[in-house]
Amino acid sequence: MADQTPPAAIDRIDRAIARIEAAMTARTRATEAATQRHAALRARMEEAVAALDDVIARGDAG
Repeated sequence: MADQTPPAAIDRIDRAIARIEAAMTARTRATEAATQRHAALRARMEEAVAALDDVIARGDAG
């Protein structure tokens, strides 16, 4: 009987595992959201730089 884990300890372990899994899910979602925001910002910055290049090119030509 001494080798058996008390039910309260098992419940605490189960709750801890559930918290860890929830934290992992939240972190994965946050990482995915940040990756999407980064890609959108990068695309907007590329557009802005291209527009500035056009303005500079027109200024050099004129």
